[in-house]
Amino acid sequence: MLKNIRKFSMRMLRKLKFLPPKTYAHFLYEHYTGKKLNLENPQEFNAKIQWLKVFYHPDILTQLVDKYAVRAYVEAKIGAQYLNDIYGVYDHPKEINYDDLPVKFIVKATHASSYNLIVRDNENLNKEKTSKLFKKWLNKSQYYRTGQEWAYKNVKPRLIIEKLLKDEGGISLIDYKFYCFKGKAKFLEVHLDREQNHKRGFYDFEFNPLPFRYVSLKKSISSEVEKPSNLEEMIKLSEILAGNFPFVRVDFYSIEGKSVFGEMTFYPSDGRKDFIPDEYNKIIGEYIELPKLKKGQKVITEIE
Repeated sequence: MLKNIRKFSMRMLRKLKFLPPKTYAHFLYEHYTGKKLNLENPQEFNAKIQWLKVFYHPDILTQLVDKYAVRAYVEAKIGAQYLNDIYGVYDHPKEINYDDLPVKFIVKATHASSYNLIVRDNENLNKEKTSKLFKKWLNKSQYYRTGQEWAYKNVKPRLIIEKLLKDEGGISLIDYKFYCFKGKAKFLEVHLDREQNHKRGFYDFEFNPLPFRYVSLKKSISSEVEKPSNLEEMIKLSEILAGNFPFVRVDFYSIEGKSVFGEMTFYPSDGRKDFIPDEYNKIIGEYIELPKLKKGQKVITEIE
């Protein structure tokens, strides 16, 4: 009875996204993981992600989660040749001139996660409907939409239109997501067929499946995945971009052996999804070396 009351309380409290981050993180974490959060001494991966949301605030994070602004960082660090082509960036849907766009493209919100629209037939696109959708996107704050992901708090809402990439089969891209800790990639996550039958799995750099997951077995990759020919290059590029951040996930695509940057993510799944089996939450959490708050310091604004 008391357990059910507490679960209900957490469900209600995690909706109060106006609460101070240090308070709110406890409700969010317990609601989704069923565990109590210890911000004084976090041990598990997602507990440390919550710590980073609350205490780790270098200004550059705002640039790096912005899907347009990050391009300047990528160009400076590894070169513009690893960036996808863009057709424009817009503050408002009315600025988009569809006559200037190709038949196929992808529209993304620069300030939020999962706000993407693939357009395969520009001529028959319902412009009025998409304009309403884009306005809805631009009026949403990723910070308050999810779990107070600090890096997104001050990102300017915009739309970016990019070239629609294709893999060798011409259907759905494979995402290669490199988990980097203090500039060292430890393993990667692979996402297959996002549009039709989205599945994912974790791999070492020999492309052996790793013994953990965070989705159901039904949504996990069960077939063999071929090691991309440019894997070593993507690892190297990810580590350069990861710099000295305690943790960041760096995403790439491989298009006919060419590495194309995707995005940088500091809070995978908002720190909500625990690994299965449970023991891996602490094992992977040990990879994150949290910086120390100095005496009297409320948040960290500098990168070590």
